[in-house]
Amino acid sequence: QRKNPFSGDDRLASKPAHTHRGDPTYGRPPEGSRTEQRGKDAHSHVGKEVEELCLIIRRTGQVGEDGHVSVTFGQLFETYVTISNKVVGILLRARKHGLVHFEGEMLWQGKDDDVVITLL
Repeated sequence: QRKNPFSGDDRLASKPAHTHRGDPTYGRPPEGSRTEQRGKDAHSHVGKEVEELCLIIRRTGQVGEDGHVSVTFGQLFETYVTISNKVVGILLRARKHGLVHFEGEMLWQGKDDDVVITLL
């Protein structure tokens, strides 16, 4: 109960250390905690999925006149969905990191099958 901030017993409850937006530890789990390790593991896992997605685009796509490899969303979806059901989320992450380019905010199966995804 000493670490429970919702404890009704003021004698046992410790006061949480408040951090502010300028503090480098703001919004981060305590160093060395299991939460920090889970976050690092998740980040690593998503990074590997992004790499795998880029490899699949390179393998299934076609090289255009500009030298970039491109594939349609429909073709990529059919290929990648057997590997992971998070195709759109991984594509968004890859775009955030400047690895791929496609038009629109979100891609929907069926509706956006003809959208071209370009590997940068």
